[in-house]
Amino acid sequence: MTHLLHGLRCATCLALNVLWLDPVRALVECSECGQTALIVTDADEGRTA
Repeated sequence: MTHLLHGLRCATCLALNVLWLDPVRALVECSECGQTALIVTDADEGRTA
C-alpha cells in the first residue's frame, strides 16, 4: 500500500505532488522521473539513557 505525499517536490526533477511513500519497502519514489530514496530511521530515537 503506497501513499501520495501531498505538497512535496522531487529533489531531482522538481515536480510537485509526484512522490509516493511505500512504508513496507521503506522507500519514497517519484512517479515522474523514477528517482527513489531509502527511508532510514534512527533506532535509538526517543530512548533515554
